[in-house]
Amino acid sequence: MSLTQVSAAKVFGGWHKQFSHASSSNHCDMRFAIYLPPQAEKQNVPVVYWLSGLTCTDENFMQKAGALRVAAELGLAIVAPDTSPRGDDVADAPDGAYDFGLGAGFYVNATQTPFAQHYQMYDYVVNELPKLIEQHFPVTTQRAISGHSMGGHGALMIALKNPQRYASVSAFSPISQPMNCPWGQKAFAGYLGNDQQQWRQYDSSELMKASPVRDHIPALVDQGEQDNFLVEQLKPEALVDAAKLVDYPLTLRMQPGYDHSYYFIASFIEEHLQFHARCIIDNS
Repeated sequence: MSLTQVSAAKVFGGWHKQFSHASSSNHCDMRFAIYLPPQAEKQNVPVVYWLSGLTCTDENFMQKAGALRVAAELGLAIVAPDTSPRGDDVADAPDGAYDFGLGAGFYVNATQTPFAQHYQMYDYVVNELPKLIEQHFPVTTQRAISGHSMGGHGALMIALKNPQRYASVSAFSPISQPMNCPWGQKAFAGYLGNDQQQWRQYDSSELMKASPVRDHIPALVDQGEQDNFLVEQLKPEALVDAAKLVDYPLTLRMQPGYDHSYYFIASFIEEHLQFHARCIIDNS
């Protein structure tokens, strides 16, 4: 698989680069960003995969979160894919809504026409992208995964379905029970159809309830108490209840005064990256 470099900038002794490539999963050109810390010039480094939220691209986190300084200190690469397939041939929401279609892939494998042709974001994040990263860059197979909002849903769901692939998972303001909130119901119906049994395979709270102890990996979630989406869309209590049922190693912190924005992410991203670095070392 070949890559086309889109941009490159040196930062904190390492390199932030963007690449595009033809995706075999999504059948369109995809773009991702990677930060390679200075340690990558001498040795292979672990990777934290970051999944962004609704309307975002690969750029939001890399530019706004303040993560690159910390990643340089810890010797972590960060990979941020786009949030959905894009292109003139890629189906979008008929009304151009922000919460479905372009910029809102929800990290599932769509089964419904016309989205099934391109919206295979689960396969892209779990299989295609890591294979590409490990083929082309000085990284190890040690991975962690994190995300925000829709991307927090994606990170938790993917880690719960693939615990052997990740040392740890974290999330900011995740959509914790997408089967039971307007954002998730709209996306799941559009991408997966109306059979709610098909939805369960992508719902983090449902997956956590069914998670055997042997598959438990450390999880850290931060949620702002002043988040406008907290009650209707995010529902962190569902995740807490699921964790209690199976004694899942989840730490969920309610943060007073914080909202849904990147100011919130920037305030705690250092702690999240330190958490992942510790878990990767412990898992080595």
